[in-house]
Amino acid sequence: MATWNTRGLRGSTLEELINRTNEVYLEKNLALIQKIPTPITPLKIDKEERHITLAYFEQKSTVDYIGVVQGIPVCFDAKECTVDTFALQNIHPHQVEFMTQFEKQDGISFLILFYSERNELFYLPYRDMMKFWNRAQEGGRKSFRYMELDQNYYIHPRGGLLVPYLDALQLDLEQRES
Repeated sequence: MATWNTRGLRGSTLEELINRTNEVYLEKNLALIQKIPTPITPLKIDKEERHITLAYFEQKSTVDYIGVVQGIPVCFDAKECTVDTFALQNIHPHQVEFMTQFEKQDGISFLILFYSERNELFYLPYRDMMKFWNRAQEGGRKSFRYMELDQNYYIHPRGGLLVPYLDALQLDLEQRES
């Protein structure tokens, strides 16, 4: 049984920014993306502050977001790191399995990475994530470096959107076709 405490708030700002971006995408009829809540069972509740202080996860979550972009099914997870090396232990095997199965159904899977020290966002295509994942499974590095990321997938905040990932998704689709 996995437990949750204040550590679970990591990445909440990133998720808020993605949620706002998804609201704009919905308003503009570009995409319908939903945040998938992680089912938890509270163990301790601070009655004065009125919030959960300790809980356990009822089941393994899949990914953070799932939906459709102009008829294309997409799923993705948002990950945050403070250093230039991203530890693959932050991606769980059940998430990789879900994304793999999603891809087999002609969906598009990816990660959105936030490097907080750099204040930079990246779209990590499924194929690149799997390259790093398989390298680790074969006894190689258990992480990947910032410099290994394809700089074409840098997410440039623009037009009032802080996480406009649709341009990177378009690039991913184009590269899949070629």
